[in-house]
Amino acid sequence: MPRYKLTIEYDGAPFFGWQVQDTLPSVQGALEAAVKAMTGADLRVHGAGRTDAGVHARGQVAHVDVDKQFPPGRFRDGLNAHLRPHPIAVLEAEIVPDTFEARFSAVKRHYRYRIVNTRANLALDVGHAWRVPRKLDADAMHAAAQRLVGKHDFTTFRDTECQAKSPEKTLDQLDVLRDGREITIITSARSFLHSQVRSMVGSLVWVGEGRWTADDLSAALAARNRAACGIVAPPEGLYLMKVDY
Repeated sequence: MPRYKLTIEYDGAPFFGWQVQDTLPSVQGALEAAVKAMTGADLRVHGAGRTDAGVHARGQVAHVDVDKQFPPGRFRDGLNAHLRPHPIAVLEAEIVPDTFEARFSAVKRHYRYRIVNTRANLALDVGHAWRVPRKLDADAMHAAAQRLVGKHDFTTFRDTECQAKSPEKTLDQLDVLRDGREITIITSARSFLHSQVRSMVGSLVWVGEGRWTADDLSAALAARNRAACGIVAPPEGLYLMKVDY
């Protein structure tokens, strides 16, 4: 039974997250329906990360075990044919050893968050970025962000329903970059807590607005208390960019 590794991109707007829902549309559910259309079997598609409702992906990774072997290119194209009209694309399919696990074999995950810092309403970026009308100091945001890099207890930036066994994570990167009116926040780690990235982004926006200083962000981290977190950024600006193995 060959195991296929899939690299996937999707627009998360129409879906209630990655994970299969009983009655609501999900990315995993759409992929499993496409697999069934090709194979005739109900098979589980395992993802590298359970993105929340409205979160997008340019490099989500999944694996699925299939009863019969397809040439990888044919499997990719067949899945894409059955995925229409969902805004999901299988970019690559490859046969991998059965020891490969999309989630547990991952060594690093890369996320990007897009903010459009403008007074004007969004037109082309509706549903794909967070519009923040108040002027943001991206340099102050970047400097403060470095307080979060490294190994910490991220309880403050963890959703209350997070099921991770430990709140400790090691953040390898958290950079804030401005290009014109767009501010991009780039972060990477082996794994993240539920809502961690969006919680960090929202708190950094408070720094950018001058509501918080870098010391306030450090104090929030040290509090290890969800109530100490700033606002939580909306999901539409978040993208899972890549997973390393």
